[in-house]
Amino acid sequence: MKILNWLDEHLEEYILVFLSAFTVVVIFLQVVMRYVFGNSLAWSEEIARYAFIWLIYVGVSYGVKRNKHLGVDALSMLFQRKGRLIIAMIANISFFIFALVMTYYGIDIVARVTRTSAALQIPLFWVYLAPVVGMILTSIRLLQNMAYDLKDYRSVKRNEDFKNLDRKESLASQEEKTV
Repeated sequence: MKILNWLDEHLEEYILVFLSAFTVVVIFLQVVMRYVFGNSLAWSEEIARYAFIWLIYVGVSYGVKRNKHLGVDALSMLFQRKGRLIIAMIANISFFIFALVMTYYGIDIVARVTRTSAALQIPLFWVYLAPVVGMILTSIRLLQNMAYDLKDYRSVKRNEDFKNLDRKESLASQEEKTV
């Protein structure tokens, strides 16, 4: 159980840190080879590009996990707490459907890939697998977010509760602005 909790908390973080560091090291090595030794590496640009692709798709999952992904909140600002939760659930369901469609068609594409990369000669299967893995992780995080939103929705019982919560939120945001 500890392993599952650790994976839930830190999986994307460690993957993103590793891929970021790996990309920086490879690009730095390429710069040193080119400008110090006057010779470049044939494989460095390709592997950095593939690591960056993986970084992007795992990053989508991390953004969803931390609720740091881009969103337009103009519509939700018109509503109180209950309305905001409903809009958040609709947005999460829409994003979940998108992630499932991407996963489905991504698996189809991965199954058809037979080529290898030019410099590294690795199967491009591994590169095309990035969107599939990223969208599966994103789907898991969206399901978790929907469960939290549903729990919050159920905890707010009456309209009076919404008004009190909204007042507390506005007071807290006003205090933050003055500090």
